[in-house]
Amino acid sequence: MTKEQCLAEHPWPKEYASERRLEWFWQFEVPLAASELWRLVADSSRFNRALHVSEMKFEERDGKRWGSSRPGGIAHEWIEVPWNWVAERWMESVRIYTRGFSRVVYAVFVLTPLGDESTRLSIYFGAIPSGVVSGALLKLGFAGLYKDYVRLLPILAEEVRNRRPSSLVVPGTELAEGAESRLQTIRDSLVKRSLDTRCIDLLIDWIRHGDDQDLFRIQVRERARAWDVEEEALLRVCLHATRLGMLELSWDEMCPHCRGVSKHNGSLGALTAAGHCAVCQIDFGTDSAEAVELTFHVHPSIREVPQRTFCSAEPSTKEHIRVQRTVPAGSVITTTPPLRPGRYRLRLAGEQRYGYLDVSAQAESCELEWRSNSELSEVTTGPSPTLRLCNDQESAVTFVVEVAQWGDLALRPGRVLSLQEFRDLFSEEYLGTDVQLAIGEQTILFTDMVGSTALYAQHGDALAFREVRRHFGDVFTIVGNRRGAVVKTIGDAVMAAFTNPLDAVVAAKEIHECFHPERSDNQTRLRISLNTGPCIAVKLNTDIDYFGHTVNVAAKLQSLVDAWQVAMSTAVYEAPGVSAWLAAQHAALEDVTYDSKSLRTAVRVKRWTLYRDQES
Repeated sequence: MTKEQCLAEHPWPKEYASERRLEWFWQFEVPLAASELWRLVADSSRFNRALHVSEMKFEERDGKRWGSSRPGGIAHEWIEVPWNWVAERWMESVRIYTRGFSRVVYAVFVLTPLGDESTRLSIYFGAIPSGVVSGALLKLGFAGLYKDYVRLLPILAEEVRNRRPSSLVVPGTELAEGAESRLQTIRDSLVKRSLDTRCIDLLIDWIRHGDDQDLFRIQVRERARAWDVEEEALLRVCLHATRLGMLELSWDEMCPHCRGVSKHNGSLGALTAAGHCAVCQIDFGTDSAEAVELTFHVHPSIREVPQRTFCSAEPSTKEHIRVQRTVPAGSVITTTPPLRPGRYRLRLAGEQRYGYLDVSAQAESCELEWRSNSELSEVTTGPSPTLRLCNDQESAVTFVVEVAQWGDLALRPGRVLSLQEFRDLFSEEYLGTDVQLAIGEQTILFTDMVGSTALYAQHGDALAFREVRRHFGDVFTIVGNRRGAVVKTIGDAVMAAFTNPLDAVVAAKEIHECFHPERSDNQTRLRISLNTGPCIAVKLNTDIDYFGHTVNVAAKLQSLVDAWQVAMSTAVYEAPGVSAWLAAQHAALEDVTYDSKSLRTAVRVKRWTLYRDQES
């Protein structure tokens, strides 16, 4: 590729194309696959830091993203135009300056695969100087930048091949005064709480030395994978560490388009029913399963961890977006992104109407025409399809192709709200009265005492109540030990929730075994019902309660069982691992059905009898 070919494929914005400019065009052959090199250059914030580019700050003002920096102590300020890119192939950025050496800077990065393990990286920079002196300074600056690319790229390629990209990692800032002794005290307290020692030490060492860019927003699931530790063990450590003042918990509202954080909330009660993303200029509800993510931050009394950026790095911060392309009014642009088999969502930036593209290795067609004014439902193509992006409108439109499925690194509210340890540690947390928080799939367990009316009649209110309270303690312990949470009690009944259906089934068995027929110190006999499906969390009085069809069905299935029996919907039985575990238990199962006028279809149920009533 020559500079002329690069600009033919990636022309300057029309309004600046005729102005005189300075230009630089560099090419490097990098011994990495295009997908590996893309991960490096797309994360331009880390890459720029390694190139010794000055730190940048960004903020949203009047629907635009403004950037600022001080290279050489000189103030620069600009409008960051939304980037264009095709993941693993190229990216473009435009900055329109209001202060600094330039009036406009245009950058293009093109990755050309040369084989499975080699890629040509072509880099174009063009700048319209703000004056003669500024032009001279720009020439000096870009000459130095070229030398930094020559220095850094071979080092990064070698590090990636050895799986140690350490040049992009910078040790963090120093701890706050007195923080070291506080960390030691907190560590001792965490160990005394019988928490995982390895998780404790890994977390504390990371807090001491971790890169600000990694540590600013701590994702438990990402860290658990990076450290090869159990997710639940690390989550428990983080929750207790928050209570002890080492971490802070944040309930982050996530934009459904850019999938970035639109708002950090220090408490569950600060969540609102509706969110807004200033970057994408859309409003959205927080009642969808992906609308809220829980993250942790280092408490400032331990270490100040600022959000440091060296570029807006749009392709890296929006990894799910595989194509983002702005098409001028009345124009058609053709692109061939390397889309692999899977489902992708099609949308126009700023609009909330969607189509879906299913990429299948078996599909015959590898072409798609997408018109901005047309409704697009579902289409299927083969891998790496040719897309014709047709803008029928009177102003520029940005076409977006994104992976439909959300990533699995996010810690969702349902995972935490259905953890007894969280409810015990953060009992003061509450939901706003107008918030309906989607908590994803839960397995709801109901217990109910059999013969409680007779129990009160035979033993009197005081004695019967003590037995009910004592049975609550046993049930609560079993639920907590099986990674569930007690949502509420209703009279002598318990409602609990689990994120793993198998945990709920095992808990049901253990509850019945706890109150087995031979037990003489407690006459409690229980019936149990289970159902799996999506739920919402709402505020009920001062507590967090679960509602929805899944909960209603779980409660209704109580009518199918008696003492020492479990009724589980097929949604529970068919969940991963459940049927195999039941078979290993030689469970006595029978097929029954729950039908009701309030249900559109009957619920198929497996009824499990653990013990027979000796009196019948």
